[in-house]
Amino acid sequence: MLSQLKSEHRDESELLGDWHPLVDQLGSTHGLVTMSAVSQVLRLPRVENLASLRAFLEGYQTHVLVPIELAAVQQAYMHASRHQTRELIECDQRLACEPVLHDFADASQRVGQWHLKRFRPMRDLRLVQRYITAVEEGRAFGWHTLVFGLTVSIYSLPIRQCLVFYERHVLRGFINTASRTLRLRESDCQVLLHDLTAELPANLEGETREAPFETAVERD
Repeated sequence: MLSQLKSEHRDESELLGDWHPLVDQLGSTHGLVTMSAVSQVLRLPRVENLASLRAFLEGYQTHVLVPIELAAVQQAYMHASRHQTRELIECDQRLACEPVLHDFADASQRVGQWHLKRFRPMRDLRLVQRYITAVEEGRAFGWHTLVFGLTVSIYSLPIRQCLVFYERHVLRGFINTASRTLRLRESDCQVLLHDLTAELPANLEGETREAPFETAVERD
C-alpha cells in the first residue's frame, strides 16, 4: 500500500513538470488559507490529532474545495475554451457573493491578479486581455482559482488531471502543516491524502468529459 501511495505522489509531481506555470501558481498559494481561519468560518473542531485532521479536511473538501474552488477552476477552463468572456466575468462576480470566501478574498485576488498580469504581453489571447481589462476596471476580481483555470486552457492541458493536481496540492498543504505540529507519521499522512483524493467527485467528473481538452483560448 505504501509503495502504491509513493508511486501516486511521483506521478502527480511529474504531471506538469516543475517548469510549468501551474506549478508556479500553486506554489504561490501556500499559506493562502490557514487552518484556524477555515475552522472558524466552517465551525470545525480544533485539529489536535489525526482523527480531527481528517474531520477538518473532509469539512473543507465538502464545503469549499470541491463545490467552490474546483468548480471555479473548471468553469474558468470551460469558459476560456469556449471563448466566453462575459460568462467568465459573471463567474468571477458570483464568487464575490460566496459568504465562505469573504475572509479569504483579498489573498485569493492578490495572488490571482499577480499571475494574471503575467499574461498581459500575450496580446493575441483576446479573452485573457478582456478579462484583465475587466479586473483593472473593477468589473471582476481575478480570483486565483479562475486564473488557474485560464492557465489550463491557455496551455491546452487535460482539465481532469489539473483538477486532481489542484485538489492534492491544497490538501497536502494542510496535511504538511498539521504533521509538523502533531508529529504525524509520513505513512499516515500519505494514507489520509490517498483516502481524500481517491476519486474525483462525480459532479465534476461528468462535466470534465464535456469540456474540449485540447481547445485553448481563442487567438487573433
